[in-house]
Amino acid sequence: MSRTFVGMPPFPTAARAALADTQLRSNLAHATTTIRAKRAAVVAEVDDWESLRLRAAAIKDDVLLHLDEHLVRLEESLTARGAVVHWARTAEEASDIVAQVARAHGVDEVVKVKSMATQEVELNEHLAAQGISAWETDLAELIVQLGDDLPSHILVPAIHRNRAEIRAIFEREMGRVGRPAPEDLTDEPARLAEAARLHLREKFLRAKVGVSGANFAVADSGTLVVVESEGNGRMCLTLPEVLVSVVGIEKVLPSWDDLDVFLTLLPRSSTGERMNPYTSTWSGVTPGDGPQEVHVVLLDNGRTRALADEVGRQALRCIRCSACLNVCPVYERTGGHAYGSVYPGPIGAILNPLLRGVGHDEQTDSLPYASSLCGACFEACPVRIDIPSVLVDLRAKVVDAHRSGVPKPEALAMRAAAAAFGSGGRLGAVERASSLAGRALEAMAGLTGRGRRAGGRRLLGRLPGPGAAWTDARDLPAPPAESFRAWWKRTSGGTQ
Repeated sequence: MSRTFVGMPPFPTAARAALADTQLRSNLAHATTTIRAKRAAVVAEVDDWESLRLRAAAIKDDVLLHLDEHLVRLEESLTARGAVVHWARTAEEASDIVAQVARAHGVDEVVKVKSMATQEVELNEHLAAQGISAWETDLAELIVQLGDDLPSHILVPAIHRNRAEIRAIFEREMGRVGRPAPEDLTDEPARLAEAARLHLREKFLRAKVGVSGANFAVADSGTLVVVESEGNGRMCLTLPEVLVSVVGIEKVLPSWDDLDVFLTLLPRSSTGERMNPYTSTWSGVTPGDGPQEVHVVLLDNGRTRALADEVGRQALRCIRCSACLNVCPVYERTGGHAYGSVYPGPIGAILNPLLRGVGHDEQTDSLPYASSLCGACFEACPVRIDIPSVLVDLRAKVVDAHRSGVPKPEALAMRAAAAAFGSGGRLGAVERASSLAGRALEAMAGLTGRGRRAGGRRLLGRLPGPGAAWTDARDLPAPPAESFRAWWKRTSGGTQ
């Protein structure tokens, strides 16, 4: 995959284009509706679901408060079991470490477990620039990679594709990079999965280096955990001679007892299953079994920035289940590409600005506004991230970040309103001017026959200039001929 999210337009621009794609909206509506229904059914089976959410949030919050201690413990445990631990402050450092390991073993390809962290640091593109091919082995990630596409969902990266589109991608692209698709390939899911297995098998068998992320990292035992549904991850974790795992520092958990809570919450929230078909755990090197050289890259890349935000740090509880995406009315209509990041949907709208900071990039600054604030994401989140509250806080930070620059028309309008409302005399003058304007508009409308009435008041048509976009979707009443304060004075408080 050569495409990246770099240079993506702000959310409103990207969303407008996505809304015009009827096939995309149909694909998204079908997929999210199906996932929501499955999730609701299996969550309803758990009597203490809310208690589990509360416990998971408490565990994560405690980890974040003592993150330095848990990370040191994790490093000690991993090292004791034969793993080499690396610390990466930035995306570039993390990608460089993986590339160095690959070059040290003289390979020109690696196989990958589905990993949000490696997508975040753009590992594939970094390796490709050094002549190393990174093969995605998750079915959905493979579809995205072969289609030279971008992921649009945390759990189902190819959610924006339907079966016919996937078949066409396989037929067109598989032969170019390996075993071609069968000549009699159909768009039946079983046949598509079979074609992917045959295509990937040769890559699994010859790969010397595997790359993974981790859903969780247990500090007291030095155990990394990956949960998946297809078994491709298990192949990447066991067949190669060398394994490199890129793990966000927030993924650490203190103990196996804590892990139990999340292995109950995650599959139900993500795939609507009671348990994941494949849960793989590994701790360093085991002689004669699995990779004999293990590297773990602990990734910051903005996480300590997010940790310092008292309101936003709760986003680091995220276990990447994608439940918030599947219930979000904005995501369902625009899809993930509009968010311009590997982290789309409600969690992406807060996580990206927290990791990157606001006030530097128009695209990032647009994300906190990519929400209706309906609250469905908070209700669905298994670790109780209050996404609406974080969105509102980030909107304030975006506004504050731009206060010192050239003010926008909206800011000027708000300043004018503040000046008017800050003085009784100024407010009275504005009201008198508004009343005169209202009477003039009523007279003009009567002469020309323009405008219409609703509730006894005349509605203005489309405003010129900056007001045009606002009145395209809203009715604007003409200013009243008499202000409330003038009426109150004239009638002695309504008594006359």
